[in-house]
Amino acid sequence: MRTSTRTLLATALVLGVAAGPALGPAVAARPATAARPAQDAGLAKTMAAAIAGLPRADATAALVRVGGTEGSWQGSSGVRDLESGAPADPAGRFRAGSVTKVFTAATVLLLAAERRIDLDRPARAYLPDLVPARYSRVTVRQLLNHTHGIPAADLPDRTVEEAYEHRFDVHAPEELVRSATAQPREFRPGARQHYLNIGYTIAGLIVERVTGDSYERQVERRILRPLGLGDTYLPGGAAGISGPYNHGYQSMRLGDGTTGLRDVSAWGTSDAWAAGDLVSTTADLERFTRALFAGRVVRGPLLEEMFTLPEVTDLETGAPAAYSVGLSMKRLGGREVWGKTGGRWGYNAAIGSTRDGSRTLVYGVNSTDAKGRDANPTTLGVMVAAYGLPD
Repeated sequence: MRTSTRTLLATALVLGVAAGPALGPAVAARPATAARPAQDAGLAKTMAAAIAGLPRADATAALVRVGGTEGSWQGSSGVRDLESGAPADPAGRFRAGSVTKVFTAATVLLLAAERRIDLDRPARAYLPDLVPARYSRVTVRQLLNHTHGIPAADLPDRTVEEAYEHRFDVHAPEELVRSATAQPREFRPGARQHYLNIGYTIAGLIVERVTGDSYERQVERRILRPLGLGDTYLPGGAAGISGPYNHGYQSMRLGDGTTGLRDVSAWGTSDAWAAGDLVSTTADLERFTRALFAGRVVRGPLLEEMFTLPEVTDLETGAPAAYSVGLSMKRLGGREVWGKTGGRWGYNAAIGSTRDGSRTLVYGVNSTDAKGRDANPTTLGVMVAAYGLPD
């Protein structure tokens, strides 16, 4: 990790992530509120500090849950919407972005357990009409651990302002796959790693092909319903968030040429689909995380796929691969933390856990720079408060 990022993390922890002014007296910051007594006073202090002072320039709300044998804490901060200034709803739904990939990977692994999908079989064997011969050696496993070499689909939106203008556009997953696979490969399959959505879009289509059912119904039947995740759903073509939610805002150039916040709560997610369109709550994601790490979703050797990093380097940085099947790994506070972050305009989310489940973390942060190049200060502060600084 770059020195500048490490410095930012340390500063965020010490200062309680006071990165930017509050958004004004009409939306005055509200204190973080704990939903239940903390088991660890030190944890309670650091976590409350990490989300105190919202709304401010980088985020308007934060919902956090920490669990495990080392102590637990739940808290929220910020506002439900900037207009009313009402306190953020701790049970509010939010867009989980690429946390969706964990659900997709688990669904594929469950089908592999039934011998309906072979991880070592080429994706083209399942989708011969979509995956061209130039990608005939890409396996299902390579789709899931980002070592496939297929480039991103060619979408026209280069800036947040352009994306906003096209926020209700609908993209069929087949269209995205054809766009991506029409391009030359980035590298030989299995040779490098490049984190992109396209592998999971193809994986979602494989789920549909082998089951004869929709991807959404398969995730619901195999994961959401058995675990009782009643506030989690895949929206398909719907642009709004159903049920209670905290509004998401994105910083962008406005019509008068100034930079300000737009309410981006309603935004289509068909460009991400099986890679990033999940809507959930911190309670549901915490339940899912505990079940996953306890081996109650994917079992046995197939679960190890989620904790096995490919022995290759990242295409862009040259660093060792950090993504497994569905998850990623970071070393924080002297130990391995496995999980997945996600970002959609106006929303950041994450799940994380030590392998033994001694400390779990789930958050939904209404970030105003959710897909920016730099990490959001509030999300950084929450992660450091839970696990410590990067090694």
